[in-house]
Amino acid sequence: MPWIVERPERLDNALMRFEAFSSRAEAQRSIHEGLIQVNGSVIERPSSRLKIGDSVSVISERMVEVSELKPSDLSFTILYEDPACLVIEKPAGFSVHPGAGMKKGEVTILHGIAYLFKKKKISFNASSVLVHRLDKETTGCLLIAKTPDAHRHLQKQFADRTVEKQYLALVAGVPSPPAAIIDAPIGRHSGDRTKMAVFHAVQSRREARTGRTHQVRVHLKAIEHPVVGDSDYGNQRSRKIAEKYHIESLCLHAWKLKFRSPHDGKEHAIEAPLQENLQGAIHVLRISWDR
Repeated sequence: MPWIVERPERLDNALMRFEAFSSRAEAQRSIHEGLIQVNGSVIERPSSRLKIGDSVSVISERMVEVSELKPSDLSFTILYEDPACLVIEKPAGFSVHPGAGMKKGEVTILHGIAYLFKKKKISFNASSVLVHRLDKETTGCLLIAKTPDAHRHLQKQFADRTVEKQYLALVAGVPSPPAAIIDAPIGRHSGDRTKMAVFHAVQSRREARTGRTHQVRVHLKAIEHPVVGDSDYGNQRSRKIAEKYHIESLCLHAWKLKFRSPHDGKEHAIEAPLQENLQGAIHVLRISWDR
């Protein structure tokens, strides 16, 4: 998720303050790897000067060239649409965008958006459609911009933290207290660059207050109540639950999304119905929950 620069400074210094990197070397390495964007463009010099109002974002992996991206029909369910944006119901099993380390030809949500835009005769620009991201196995609401102008407006809302997101998660155990704010800095795992770690919570329903990679999953692991079905951040208890009840997928769902559309300036609240994996897990565990 992007953030807006409030004072002039070097890019690597800003990353140390805003993105909880464990060291300057780590921040600089991410810059050199092309994982940092300023105003939508990749910047590869740590000493680059930021100006007040610049939008900075950290991407999990370098995007592939647009020329390599072939539209693919993923039969998205559209939860909301207007001339500026749309919200799709993201299925499990698809990364949001192509990146380094993925299999050649692997289809992503971005491929599906390219197909959807072609079908709707909307101009497709890979760099100005994704407003935020969800993990590969996470399901639920994903907001998509239709135009570069809408993309800028929506990204600013995320940067200003005016967008409200609520997740549903099936976790191992019962957190106590049942409602809390988890305040723990997140950065890259020292031994595995594809993972995140805490440096230094609501039950299975929680609102994401920031936007770090794997944030919900890492924070729930930090309080020892990891998401059931999480192969990366699970513990012995969550694995036992998954094995006992034959739960094979991540039980994390981007349930609700509230934002202002650039089209009409009005606030829209979107809800994604639970997909089969989480519905099945809730049923098998005989869990009742208050919507």
